[in-house]
Amino acid sequence: MREWKLAEARYNIVKERSYEVAVLPIGATEPHGLHLPYGTDSFEVESLANLACEKAHGMGAKVILLPTIPFSVNTNQMEFPLAINVNPSTLNSYLTDIIHSLEHHRIPKLILLNGHGGNNFQNLLRELVGRTRIFLTTVNGWQVADDVRNQLFIHPGDHADEMETSWMLHTHPELVHIKDCDDGATKTPLIKAMRDGWAWFPRPWHKVTKNTGVGDPREATADKGERFLTALANNLAEFIKDLSDAEMDEGFPY
Repeated sequence: MREWKLAEARYNIVKERSYEVAVLPIGATEPHGLHLPYGTDSFEVESLANLACEKAHGMGAKVILLPTIPFSVNTNQMEFPLAINVNPSTLNSYLTDIIHSLEHHRIPKLILLNGHGGNNFQNLLRELVGRTRIFLTTVNGWQVADDVRNQLFIHPGDHADEMETSWMLHTHPELVHIKDCDDGATKTPLIKAMRDGWAWFPRPWHKVTKNTGVGDPREATADKGERFLTALANNLAEFIKDLSDAEMDEGFPY
């Protein structure tokens, strides 16, 4: 039993503990190229949460890891079989109920640990200002160590790419079929403003990709995945410990 992990903890342990920080990992269920499983985002964010919370707990943080949510916003992937979509308003309402539950149980701080690029929780956090006593923060798991990411990975991408494939080769090698991957090439928008990125639109995934992948995964290795995950977990664990130690006075978080 890992007592910092709610899914494994027992009542006789939990009732005696006080927690300062809850961590809620949020994954997704969607295709990831030809070589990675549908649960890739969930596997990745949970592996990060597990390692970071273990490290933070060992540092003395009063942390509790909540079970991973396996569904997210996938409105632009619904042309692919069994991609599961939860609309942003639905997901935000679901998270709000969880937040109210944590508030009832007197958890003062919550990290929404996002593992899916289609999610954005900033508007939810803005909406809940003044409506909850919990301090809310959101972290995109794959962005916690950008310096290490830029050093390790040769080919940029954001879906079933070299980074994600390396991560999965380290944590779930039995689920990676590297021989089936392609180059992850994508199409370029016709309009310059969209190509330059300052005009944003939801990418229709079935039009932009060949096989749902974005970025060439063929240079992926388990060693890169281990080094990246370790860097992510170290940084996240430090944040959890700092947040756990911080006093929630009138001036917090300043």
